[in-house]
Amino acid sequence: MKSIEIDRSKRLKDDPGKGHNRWHPDITPILEADPGEDVLLETRDASDGQMQPNVTVADFPGFAGKVGHPLTGPVYIKGAEPGDLLEIEYVDIIPQSYGWTRNRPGAGFLRDLFPEPFVVHWDMQDGWATSKDLPGVRIPNGSFMGTAGIAPSRAQMEAWTEREADLVRRGGVAFPPDAEDAVPEGPIAAEGLRTIPPRENCGNVDAKQLTKGSRLLIPVNVSGALYSAGDGHFAQGDSECCITAIEMGATAVVKFHLRKGEAARNNITFPRFSHPGYFIAPEWAVPRNFIATMGMPIRDDGTQEGEDHLTLAARNALINMIALLQERGWTKEQAYVICSVAVDLKISNVVDLPNVTVSAFLPEDIFQG
Repeated sequence: MKSIEIDRSKRLKDDPGKGHNRWHPDITPILEADPGEDVLLETRDASDGQMQPNVTVADFPGFAGKVGHPLTGPVYIKGAEPGDLLEIEYVDIIPQSYGWTRNRPGAGFLRDLFPEPFVVHWDMQDGWATSKDLPGVRIPNGSFMGTAGIAPSRAQMEAWTEREADLVRRGGVAFPPDAEDAVPEGPIAAEGLRTIPPRENCGNVDAKQLTKGSRLLIPVNVSGALYSAGDGHFAQGDSECCITAIEMGATAVVKFHLRKGEAARNNITFPRFSHPGYFIAPEWAVPRNFIATMGMPIRDDGTQEGEDHLTLAARNALINMIALLQERGWTKEQAYVICSVAVDLKISNVVDLPNVTVSAFLPEDIFQG
């Protein structure tokens, strides 16, 4: 089996030629793979090794802030050309034994309500994650790669840079190219796209259903496709609301398949994914034994909003779930982390106007005893 092995005791910048943390078509591939060939990729966690079991919130100000996400790759897939659809089969995803979840001030879905830093350290053993910081909580293994994708073409990179800059000019949030902490250095650092948002080349989609056995399909943009992966998650709730899941280093075994010309033939421009079975044990995928809170687009002052405010409905569903968890004795910060790693947001209704509804599902079986 071909492989890219890394030294996790070193930061990405100190382990040359093993990966990158920006998207750019000119990054040199590390190895080549034939369609149907297994490839093993060792990956770093989203913090690039800065998070360790002894880290406290007092350490956060000293962290390099623009290293995420360190990706292992690229892998050049022989025969892949623009217009093809690349299918990545996740043969296996093997977690490391340590993970972490943290709230970072100024980030996350409820950043206005959680201005203070907070961290939870996890121990992963025998298919479960537990933490002294959340006693009595046990999260099942649902390992997947939070960030995985292929290189954009130069035309895509330039167009996406401009559309995100336009969003910022209109008052939105986006992160323009920034050479600070970038790997590799040079022109790629200045031009490369940050890995924070997902885009048409996939990237940081944080889709928790992309577990072992899943298939990720991405339209190819450049010769060889140039696949990279990182940002392993042991478990995550749909929304990852506090901005992190149970973050970890992981080892991914992938296999590539080519659907020649299919993206061009069917005008496929965005990624797709599938799974032939359950992405996790069915009692957790459904889940069995849950409680859910609802949110609707109604502001705190009673103002009624409408169908274009699903985000407000999601916010209210999460706030109501955090309140429920506080009723059970968890602190506000602990409740936010539980939501980020285990609570799934689902759109329950988009047609019964004005109150489109989002529900937040909490699996009760994560609580032991």
